[in-house]
Amino acid sequence: MAAVRIAIGNAATRPLLFRHLPSAVNSTTRNSRLAFFAASASFSSPSTPRKLILYSKPGCCLCDGLKEKLDAAFSLSGPNSLADVQLQMRDITSNPEWERLYQYEIPVLARVREDGTEETLPRLSPRLGVELVQKKIASAFDQ
Repeated sequence: MAAVRIAIGNAATRPLLFRHLPSAVNSTTRNSRLAFFAASASFSSPSTPRKLILYSKPGCCLCDGLKEKLDAAFSLSGPNSLADVQLQMRDITSNPEWERLYQYEIPVLARVREDGTEETLPRLSPRLGVELVQKKIASAFDQ
């Protein structure tokens, strides 16, 4: 069974979700549930999709291996699901600046922050399994 994240309401309407259940939910549980919903809603907000960039180039066997693992990791479900992450692949040979920056480093993964800047992620070992690749990428977005 796949885990599904659902954004419920916004910050103004979220407290209203529990107003009909005051006897069923004590105040401590209610606050922790609201915190959970607030965190989940902001984490999976459709207004700010999570974005990941893969810098690579044709003929790079490490890049091809990572692409295959990313494809598999994106298809996995579970608590570290990457279903809401947009992956953009960039060929460094198409841009002189990218080639200068990454010619000796590819494959390079970078997450796009909310302000539009890129943060280069630590290199993923080619020996990592698909589940660990998924977990490491998901944790990069949780920071």
